[in-house]
Amino acid sequence: QMVEDPDELAVLEEIQRELVLQEQLVIEEYERSLQFDEECLNAMLDGLEASDKIICPVCRKNNLTVRNHLVLCQCGLYITTQDMTEEKLRTLLENTITEHSSRCFHNPEFTVTSGMEEETSLLMSCSVSLNVRSLE
Repeated sequence: QMVEDPDELAVLEEIQRELVLQEQLVIEEYERSLQFDEECLNAMLDGLEASDKIICPVCRKNNLTVRNHLVLCQCGLYITTQDMTEEKLRTLLENTITEHSSRCFHNPEFTVTSGMEEETSLLMSCSVSLNVRSLE
């Protein structure tokens, strides 16, 4: 059926333009939603990658940096070491905390102490179990 009335044709063309515009708006909203989902996923992946970092056991806020023969933190932790890597430090901390947790339900505290020869050490202590251990 052909529409011959110019007024009806103009109305149908206007309806068609409105439908196309609504379709474009729906597509744009969908694309924004996809972009938001992608940004959320990237933020979660960045968080997972950051979880490989070692959180400072002293301040429990910042990540530790292991460089050359040093272990550093923004909180002021500064320990000279020999042949320390992030993996070795992570393993040492995990093993020490796991060993403590097998005997005590309380969280140990970590401090930095100066030794006899001006060398600093990371010391784990627990006031409940009276457990003190130097991490070397």
